[in-house]
Amino acid sequence: MQTYRRRLLATTLFVGAVTLAAPAVAQVAPAEAPAADPVASQPAVDQPAAAAAPQADQSAGDIVVTGSRIASPSATAASPLQSVGIAQIQQSGAINVQDVLLQNPAFGTPGVSRTNSSFATQGAGIATVNLRNLGEDRTLVLVNGRRFVSGLPGSNAVDLNVIPTQFLERVDVLTGGASAVYGSDAVAGVVNMIYKTKFDGVQLDGQVGMSQYGDGFDRQLNALVGKNFADGRGNIMLFGGYSKQGTVLKRDRYTEAGSSAVDSTSRGAYVTGNDADLFTPERPYLSGFAPQGRYYAGDRTFTYGQDGALRDCVSTNGTAGCVNANGTAAGPDGFNRSSFRYLAVPVERYVAAGRANFEVSPALNLFLEGNYAKTKVSTVIEPFPLDSTFSNPRNSGQIPIQTVVGGITYRNPYVPNAIFNAATDTDGDGLKDIYFDRRLSDFGPRTSSVSRDVFRIAGGANGKILDDRFNYEVYGIYGQTKEAQVGSGQFNTANFFQALNSYRDPATGQIVCANAAARAAGCVPANIYGAGALTPAASYLAVPTTLSTKVTQTVAGGNVSGKLFSLFGADPIGFSVGTEYRRESSRNDFDLLTQLGLNGNNALPSTAGRFHLWEGFAEVVAPIVQDRPFFQSLSVRGAIRVSDYSTVGTTYSYNFGGEWAPIEDIRFRVMQARSVRAPNINELFQAPQQDFPSVNDPCIGVTATTAGTLGATCRAAPGVLANIAANGGKFTANQADVQGVTSFGAGNPNLNEEKGDSFTAGVVINPRSIRALRNLVVTVDYFNIRIKDAIVQTPLQYILNQCYEQGNTDYCGQITRRAGPLGPNSAGSLDQLTNSFLNSGGVKTQGIDTVITYRQDLTDIGLAGTLGLRGSYTHLISGYTVPLPEADRDYFAGEIGASRDRFTTNASYDIDGVGLTMTGTWISQASLDDQLTGARPGTNPLYRVRPQFYLDSQIRFQTNDGFEFYIGGSNLLNNKPPYLADIGASAGQDTDAGTYDALGRRYYAGVRINF
Repeated sequence: MQTYRRRLLATTLFVGAVTLAAPAVAQVAPAEAPAADPVASQPAVDQPAAAAAPQADQSAGDIVVTGSRIASPSATAASPLQSVGIAQIQQSGAINVQDVLLQNPAFGTPGVSRTNSSFATQGAGIATVNLRNLGEDRTLVLVNGRRFVSGLPGSNAVDLNVIPTQFLERVDVLTGGASAVYGSDAVAGVVNMIYKTKFDGVQLDGQVGMSQYGDGFDRQLNALVGKNFADGRGNIMLFGGYSKQGTVLKRDRYTEAGSSAVDSTSRGAYVTGNDADLFTPERPYLSGFAPQGRYYAGDRTFTYGQDGALRDCVSTNGTAGCVNANGTAAGPDGFNRSSFRYLAVPVERYVAAGRANFEVSPALNLFLEGNYAKTKVSTVIEPFPLDSTFSNPRNSGQIPIQTVVGGITYRNPYVPNAIFNAATDTDGDGLKDIYFDRRLSDFGPRTSSVSRDVFRIAGGANGKILDDRFNYEVYGIYGQTKEAQVGSGQFNTANFFQALNSYRDPATGQIVCANAAARAAGCVPANIYGAGALTPAASYLAVPTTLSTKVTQTVAGGNVSGKLFSLFGADPIGFSVGTEYRRESSRNDFDLLTQLGLNGNNALPSTAGRFHLWEGFAEVVAPIVQDRPFFQSLSVRGAIRVSDYSTVGTTYSYNFGGEWAPIEDIRFRVMQARSVRAPNINELFQAPQQDFPSVNDPCIGVTATTAGTLGATCRAAPGVLANIAANGGKFTANQADVQGVTSFGAGNPNLNEEKGDSFTAGVVINPRSIRALRNLVVTVDYFNIRIKDAIVQTPLQYILNQCYEQGNTDYCGQITRRAGPLGPNSAGSLDQLTNSFLNSGGVKTQGIDTVITYRQDLTDIGLAGTLGLRGSYTHLISGYTVPLPEADRDYFAGEIGASRDRFTTNASYDIDGVGLTMTGTWISQASLDDQLTGARPGTNPLYRVRPQFYLDSQIRFQTNDGFEFYIGGSNLLNNKPPYLADIGASAGQDTDAGTYDALGRRYYAGVRINF
C-alpha cells in the first residue's frame, strides 16, 4: 500500500484565469522579461502578457500559469486568476506586499496585521492574507508554485513580512478550490509569489514616509543584483533589504466619533437597548482598575481620591454624588487605557534572498532559491489590571488582612483603619478579609519584544526530455521559523499571595512576610493601598514572560508533464503526473508561569505536534476542437490528487471543467472542484488555551417571573437566584461581570479533513479584432464555495444561547457561573466557558468578480503618452457559517470585514519619463455582527456603518540613465474609520483596524536606481 501511495498517478484540471493589471506590465524592464515573448504564443483572449509569463525555472516558450503544472506554449485559464505585477506594487509605495493585496476585493480582513495585533500573545506584527473571508488556513501561499513555511506556530498562515517585494515579478491570486493541483489548504484559493528569473543589473532603492500627524515613520533600503551568464543559460540574483514601519499610538488618532485618546464605549447603549445611541460614544468610559486601587470591605467600597485621601465611594467616570474626604466633588478616578495602546505596532525587517539557475543542457536545468528574514516587533499595552482573584491560589478572591503567627493573630499593618473596621470574615476562617483591584502601574506597562527568524531553501532540477515532448521537475524544500519573545509587566501569583500576607514582627518592629519559607526565599511585603505604594515590592513580584516557538517544513516532490496524441486535429492532449512528500512540525513554549496561568496572563500551556503525508496527483488538458466555425477552441480538463496523512488518513481532491471560445475575442470557462483541508497542528493538538471573550449573557434582565425556557434555565443556577433577590427582582451584571468571563479552547486529535466544493463560471472578453479595443480585457466570473465538515470551535455565544434559550442541556455543561459574589463580580455572573475544535461547521460564500484592464499607447490615436486602467469589483451575493448542523446560519456577507460590494480602480498615465497613478478603493456599507445584534446583516439600518472610499496616488520622474524619483500618498482624503468601540472593533481599539484604514493620511518619497 505504501508503494502505491507514493507512486500514485491520476488526472488534474488546470486552474487559473489571468487578469493582470495593465500598469503592472508597463514598467517591466527588458532584462526582467522572459526569454520568449508569451504574447506571441498564447491566444489573444488571455490577459496581458506578464500574467501568463512562465513561472520560474521553466524553459523558454513553455507557459505554466498558476493553477496547473502542465507546461504549454498555448496555456489558457479555466478559473478566476488575478495578477499583480511588480510595477503595481512599486506604484503603491507599500513596504509589505500585504498592503497591496488587501486592496483586491477578493480578500477579506486579515487575521493578523500590523494594526490589529497589538494585544496578541504571540504573532504580533505578522502579515497574513485571507481569501474570500474564509480564513488564512484556507488560503494557500506559494512561492514559485511551491509551499512556504508558516510564520505562525500551529497554523498554515505564511508571514508576508519575509517575502522581499523587490524580488517579485508578480503575484498571482487564484480564487476557488485548488487542492487537486497544490494540495491541502487551497480551499479558498492560492496566492502565488512569482520571483524574477532573468534580472541582469543592479537596482537600488530607498524610501521614507510618515503620517500627517508626524508619526508612523517608515523607511526602507534595498539592493537587488542580478547577472546572466553562459550566454544566457544561467542567472544569479541576490537581494538584501532593510525596512522599519514605525509606531502609531491609539491616542493620536481619530474615528468618525472623535478622538481615541480617551476610553469610550457604545456597548452600554446597545446592552440597554438604546439602539439610537449605538454609535454615539460614552466618553469617558474609564477602567475601574486604577493605580490607586479599590477595596471591597463588608458592604463598603473604598478608593483614594484626587486629593490622595481614602474615601468610601468610587467615581470611575465622575459619578455624581461622590465627594472626596475634603468635601470636594470627586472627579473621574478610573484609568484611561487608551493613553498606552499601540494602534500600529513597529515592525523592523532584515531580508535576504537569492536565486540561481544554470542550464547544463536542455534536459538539465538546475535551480536554487533561498530566503532569510529577521523580523523584530514590539508591543505595548496598559499596565495589568489586577484583582484579588489573581492573588489568591484558592481562587476565591478573599485576601486576609489578618494572619496568625505562633498562635497570635496579627493585623496587616498596611491596611487603613477605615477598611479594616469595615472588613468582615467572608470565608469563616475567623480572620477578616477583603477583595481588591488595582492597576499595576508600579510595574510599568505590559510589553513584548519579539524576534522571528525565517529560513527557507528550495532547489532542484527540471528540463525537457524525449525530443522535448516531456518536461520534468524534481525539487526539495526545507523551511524553518523560530520566534523568541520576552515580555514585562506581569507578576508572580504565588509571590503576590505571600507578599500580601504580612505583619509587623514584634521582635524587630519591621513589616515582614508571615510565611517563614517565603521570607527565606526573599519575600517582600506588598502594600497595595494607594498609587505607587506597591513599587518597593515590584522587584520581588514582577516576572518576565518568555515564549519560544519553532515551525519546520520539509517537502520533496517531482512531476512530469508533456503532450500525448491529438483529438480531431486539435492541439495534443497535455498531461502532468507527480508525487510529493511533506512533513511539518510545530511547537510553542511559554514560560512555566504563563503555562499555568500564574502570572496574570492567559493560561497558555505548550502545544507541540507534527504530521507527514504522501501525495500522488495528475492532471490532463484535452483540446477537442480548434479553428472551426463557432469553435475557435474547445477543451476539457480534469485533475485528481490522493493524499495519505499520518493524522486523518486518505483524502481525495479533484476538479473538472472546460473552456469554449466561439471566436478568438470571447472565451467561456467553467470549473467544478473538490478541495480538502486537513486539520493543522493547533486544531489537532492544542492544549486548553485561556481567553477572555466578549459575550452577551442571556440571563441579564431575567426576573423571578420570567417565563419559558430562558427563565427556568437561568434560575436553575443558585447564584442567579441570589442575584435576582439582591437586585430588586432582576438579574443584573456590572462592568466587571461583562469583562470577567474566561474561556478555554482545546484541540481535538480525532478531527477529520474539511471538504470544500467550489464552482466557478465566467467569460473573458478581449476584442482583439477591434483595433481601438484590442488591449481591453474584461472578465466576469461567478463563484460558489461550500465547505462541509468545517473545522470550527463552537462559538461561545452559540453555547450560551443553546443552553438558556433552547434548553439544550448538553451545552449547559460547558458553562460555569459564580455561586456567590466574588470581589467586584456579582453572584451568578458568568465565570467560565469551554469549547474545542469539531468537524461540525459549514461555510458557504458566493459572489461575482469583475475585472477590467485596458492599456493604450495614445500615440496610436494622435495623442501623447500611455494610459493604463484597471478596475476590480466583487459583489458578495451571500456568505454564512453554520457552527453545527442544527444551528441557525451565522451570516457574514454584509458584515464589517465582508461588505457586499468592494472595488478598486487604478489609473496610470505616463509621458516623457513622468508617470502618475491614482488608486481608489471603495468598501460598501456594513453591519455589525448578527451574533451581537440578532439582526441579519443589512436588515436594520441602526446597525450599519457608512461606506468608505480611500484614495492613493503616486507621481514618478524617470531619467534615461535609470534614475527614478517618486512621491506619493495614501488615504489622501484622510478618512476617519467608523467608530465601533467594543461592538466590533479590533482588540483594544475603537474601530476594526484590520478592515478600515485607521492610520490616516500618509506621505512617502523614494528613489530607485537601475544600472
